[in-house]
Amino acid sequence: MKKRAKVARPAAGRTRNAAPRPAQRGQAGDAKRMALCVAEAGLDKKATEIEIIDVTGKVDYADYLVLMTGNSDRHVAAIAEAVDSTLAKRGFRSISIEGLPRGEWVLIDFVDVVVHVFQERSRALYDLDGLWMDARRVEVPEAQSGPA
Repeated sequence: MKKRAKVARPAAGRTRNAAPRPAQRGQAGDAKRMALCVAEAGLDKKATEIEIIDVTGKVDYADYLVLMTGNSDRHVAAIAEAVDSTLAKRGFRSISIEGLPRGEWVLIDFVDVVVHVFQERSRALYDLDGLWMDARRVEVPEAQSGPA
């Protein structure tokens, strides 16, 4: 009778081919810099009501939430795509984008920073601003104004 070679088996609840999470948690300064880049990209696409909420130590899935509003489904989609491409050019890759192409509420997960791009009625309905009213806010730099 032949003996079988021992094969390493995955731990319970895990599959052998499970892909590791593509991005790892970074430094707090990197997360703040990333959140500011998100706000800048949103401003470039004329997003309104931009807020950066510091949730460090309050949740385990992110350090910052960035909320912004677009005027229509196309505007929301354009803002979300600009945020994703701008941050990719700066070396920050999103691990997930939810809500496209519908454009009512788009969520972009950058691990340390989670971006929410809403239409006005969806933002009012879910009221994440109110949910995190006790969390510290990070000042959003004003849009760069060009020559008049």
